[in-house]
Amino acid sequence: MRAFLILHGWGNFRPPGHWQYELAAALRERGERVVYPQLPDAQQPDLSAWREAAAAALAEASEGEARVTVIAHSLSAMLWLGARPDDTEAGSAVERVLLVAPPSPGYLRENPEVAAFAALEPTRPAAGTRIVASDADPCNPEGAVAVYAEPLGIPLTTIPGGGHLTPASGYGRWPSVLDWCLDPTATIVPR
Repeated sequence: MRAFLILHGWGNFRPPGHWQYELAAALRERGERVVYPQLPDAQQPDLSAWREAAAAALAEASEGEARVTVIAHSLSAMLWLGARPDDTEAGSAVERVLLVAPPSPGYLRENPEVAAFAALEPTRPAAGTRIVASDADPCNPEGAVAVYAEPLGIPLTTIPGGGHLTPASGYGRWPSVLDWCLDPTATIVPR
């Protein structure tokens, strides 16, 4: 059995039209098990509360020994890199992780609402983790290659000119992410 855990970013209230909302709907339409929680206080995120909510969501997704694919965008990608739930609590359930548009610590420090997340020390995730990021992300001006992919040894797919990979930058339905969820060999490409 498999399940999908979708974690949103800062200021995201899971709006229709966002690629994560559309992904959750498309996976559910195919009969997949999806856990897509509203993380607490998305406008003023608290690191401890988000970590606890992510841990609870992972536990829910992994019920029945499900193999979990995590899809985290923006601030949740940083959360996963630096404060991910202890996978042993969920029976080593995480099989694959897609980190989309993780913001840089420098960007986080510049924004008081999320500055606490900048103190997280990203650690090398388990095999099966990959990053998808734009080469023009205002939330990571240093670039995902330099900040995360190279130092942590995480495979990276670069989306040219994709901004922060939000609806404002054209990322509503994103068919190749759905394809990747259903088939780990699928390639993620620009929308």
